[in-house]
Formats: sequence, C-alpha cells, structure tokens
Amino acid sequence: MKRALIGGIGNVLLGDDGVGPYVVRLLESLYTFGEGIEVADLGTPALDLTHQIVGLHALILVDSVASKDPLSDGPPGTIVRYRKEDILRVMPAERLDPHSPALSECLMTAEMLGASPEHVLLVGVVGECYEPGRPLSEAVRQSVGQAMDAILAELARLGFSFQKKISPIEPAIWWTADPASDSYPVI
Repeated sequence: MKRALIGGIGNVLLGDDGVGPYVVRLLESLYTFGEGIEVADLGTPALDLTHQIVGLHALILVDSVASKDPLSDGPPGTIVRYRKEDILRVMPAERLDPHSPALSECLMTAEMLGASPEHVLLVGVVGECYEPGRPLSEAVRQSVGQAMDAILAELARLGFSFQKKISPIEPAIWWTADPASDSYPVI
C-alpha cells in the first residue's frame, strides 16, 4: 500500500512560523483522508524527521519560508512549491540549534538508506512576522486556502483519496490570539 505523510512544520509561538501546523490542523478539521495517509503537526523537527519519512511513497510538507527577495520570491503570503530536486540542490547549512529544520539532511539520509519518498513537495508560504506571541499575519492567513489547495492537488495527482467532511469539526488551533473570533477559510 502506498503511504503518504502530510506534515506541518513550524513553531506555533512565532507568528507566521506556525503556518504549517495551522494548515494541517485545518485540513484535519475539513477533510477525511484515505487509507495510507497520515496528517501530522511535526513541530520543529531535526534529524528525527528521517524516521518519519523513510519508506513513504509521498511526503507533502507545509512550512513558512523567508523571502530573500520580494521581487522574485513574492510578498508575504505567496505560495512557493519546492520539489525533492529543489530541496536536495541546496547543501545543508551548519545547524544552529537542535530544532533547526533539517529537511535536506533527512532526505539525503533516506536516499542513502534507499528508502527516500518517491514524491516530495514542500508547500512554502512566504512569511512576514516571526515575533514571539504573534498570530499569523493577515497576508499569511489569507494564503492558507491556497496552501491547502496545493496539498490536495498533490494528493489527487498521486492517486490518494480524500473527501470533504459533511460536518467539519472545530480545528485544534489553540495558539491563535482569539480563537472565538478567528475565521477559518472554508474550502
């Protein structure tokens, strides 16, 4: 059976860095996923991510990305897609702390083990604010629906099944500034 992992990466306490967990929590509240699909808030993984990706058919991640150049990368809220080749093209930098994302290192390790996911997609959302205690910026919040669409399109392209829930459940998003007034995108 083909297996896929949809993972949200990021620190929910650092503003737009929490967009990955935010997106996967919304997906879980709005959709049911077919057999073989795991949806997970991965937090801020390090090399332990390798154990979660070994043997997968597909790995779909969503994370905040920093814009080095707003003219080429786009303004905050822009969706940028990275494939496995794009991620592996960048040599891993020295790790600054134990929680630094190590996606390229994990993919290279899985490659060496002969068990790397065949299909990898990182849905990057260009962030704006990474201050502690801040909610998602408005630009990033407005792009959440597009990030979910990109994930669902990749699942469909790879032949995985999912279905919109008739009665969505309340998303388990506890870190927003005011959950009672938070408006979640309806897709």
